[in-house]
Amino acid sequence: MMGTEVRVPTLGESVSEATVATWFKKPGDRVAADEMLCELETDKVSVEVPAPAAGVLAEILVTEGTTVAAGSKLALISSDGQGVAAAPKAETPKKTEAAPAQEPAPKKDVEDAPSARKAMAEAGLSPDAVQGTGRDGRIMKDDVARAVAGASQAAAPAPAPQPALPRQPVPADDAAREERVKMTRLRQTIARRLKEAQNTAAMLTTYNEVDMSGVMGLRNEYKDAFEKKHGTKMGFMSFFVKACCHALKEVPEVNAEIDGTDIVYKNYVHMGVAVGTPSGLVVPVVRDADQMGFAQIEKKIAELGLRARDGKLSMAEMQGGSFTISNGGVYGSLMSSPILNPPQSGILGMHKIQERPVVEKGQIVIRPMMYLALSYDHRIVDGKGAVTFLVRVKEALEDPRRLLLDL
Repeated sequence: MMGTEVRVPTLGESVSEATVATWFKKPGDRVAADEMLCELETDKVSVEVPAPAAGVLAEILVTEGTTVAAGSKLALISSDGQGVAAAPKAETPKKTEAAPAQEPAPKKDVEDAPSARKAMAEAGLSPDAVQGTGRDGRIMKDDVARAVAGASQAAAPAPAPQPALPRQPVPADDAAREERVKMTRLRQTIARRLKEAQNTAAMLTTYNEVDMSGVMGLRNEYKDAFEKKHGTKMGFMSFFVKACCHALKEVPEVNAEIDGTDIVYKNYVHMGVAVGTPSGLVVPVVRDADQMGFAQIEKKIAELGLRARDGKLSMAEMQGGSFTISNGGVYGSLMSSPILNPPQSGILGMHKIQERPVVEKGQIVIRPMMYLALSYDHRIVDGKGAVTFLVRVKEALEDPRRLLLDL
């Protein structure tokens, strides 16, 4: 039988494995070249696997729910339709062909933190013995400390295992009405990263409110001409992105990150825009947002938002952000405290625009108001800097002409 192997494609930087989510074909089905065979789920994105050649799907080697390594065999395609095997049963033990599972993973082409290199030298550790948690797998000083502690614990007598907190028992009639679903890899990653942010950063949130009359008036006046010329709608996000870029120039520590004992200041703005999808929250990145105009920003956000909802984002499109905006207002949120997207030091939460009574020149008037929330890492951003940043965003939004004049 002449056949073609279907293998797990390259999954992206720092991603070595995925879970088989869905098979679109079954053994015996005829497939065309580049037709989608199955979907894999990684920590961040879904990856579709196309047929490398036309023929008949002869055999599926791994079941849905199985974890596979990059390069593993997924299926066989027969060019002559011979040797078709039944799909493996889901009850069989998960026996993934762990492509080169015994071989060490290739060394990532990233520079480890200087403090980490020094700590590894002092402890006599090889980089291969340390699991890096920094961006792109970079080894940080804390990673070395954990590796040293782990080695010490391994050498010491193992303590008696602590029993996990049991789930509270429920009555049988309640249990019959419950549904247990395994967390997706994306949801597990979201949970882990959010908890890491709380455990690592000295997170604090400061609040303000902004009168959206200026932005709404400008938008209503020019939205038709804007869409006619640029082919995209004028939303609120471009105003917020431009206002944040403007404020980050004045308060650069909000656009920085901590690397060991160093502070890395970014002379660019890669703006993360949090997007809700059926699978969970993802944060695609608008690169060099500070160099873009309103129309470019609107087009890019629309494109990334659509790709996010369709599960088509690449790993590269979600890496390297330096600051994040999260818009809970689209769901009706009036106020919230966003959690940092590590290793970033700041995230701005937008909320619902709501008409409220405010005092202007001694008179009570009705204005469309929005609460703003800036969560920041107090290890690197002082209160003065955080408040200054939020005030600059407020000023730019309440008088959008300031953005045009760089004031």
